[in-house]
Amino acid sequence: MRTVSWYSNGVASAVATKLAIAEGPVTVVNCEVIEEHPDNQRFLKDCEEWFGQEIIVLGNDKYKRSIYEVFEKTRWLAGHGGARCTLELKKRLRQDFELPNDRQVFGYTVEEQGRYDRFIDANNDVDAWPILIEKGLTKSDCLAMVENAGIELPTMYKLGYKNNNCRGCVKAQSPAYWKKIQIDFPEYFDKMLAQEKRLNVKICKATINGVPDVRMQLDDLPEWIEPMDDTVDIQCGIFCHMAEQDYS
Repeated sequence: MRTVSWYSNGVASAVATKLAIAEGPVTVVNCEVIEEHPDNQRFLKDCEEWFGQEIIVLGNDKYKRSIYEVFEKTRWLAGHGGARCTLELKKRLRQDFELPNDRQVFGYTVEEQGRYDRFIDANNDVDAWPILIEKGLTKSDCLAMVENAGIELPTMYKLGYKNNNCRGCVKAQSPAYWKKIQIDFPEYFDKMLAQEKRLNVKICKATINGVPDVRMQLDDLPEWIEPMDDTVDIQCGIFCHMAEQDYS
């Protein structure tokens, strides 16, 4: 029986991995996506040193490890079932790697109990270990625990993003999010806009003149919408300090 931790270059998955390692041997695996910020490579190396072991890096070379290769070849961005890039570049790799009796660690924090519940509903054959939820840890706690370990936070967090996703995540439907991407990563904003045009789809939705869920393409974002700032406060609460004792 293996314990496999799915490390995603986010602080939550990093802390989940560190806590799991404190309880026994863990195989740590990352699914590479080239649209993530290049600073993630530095963070991965720092985490390897923190974990005291190598991270196995997988990638779907059928799509050159790129979300845009997925979009072009499948002609699909996202829908009610989620983003096609997540399916092809992460879920399928996990399914190919996992063994029937694996215990699998995921970095769901207590704020994401609903997301975790939906994951279990859709993957009830997976023996999932929500170690952060079990220990009552929030995203703020995880940020603090990484900083307390002397590791520089990934660039996306420092820029004011709540999650360390791609530079322009197709799952994000907020116009405010894409306004910020346009400022921080204009080349990726333009690339996603061109993708929308080629596939004749609309990523964003917002309430316009009282009408909810109005769909729009990226070149139609209302001028009155301000760029988001999803900066998470970094605070180590009581559960954070208790969890740090588990591996210190």
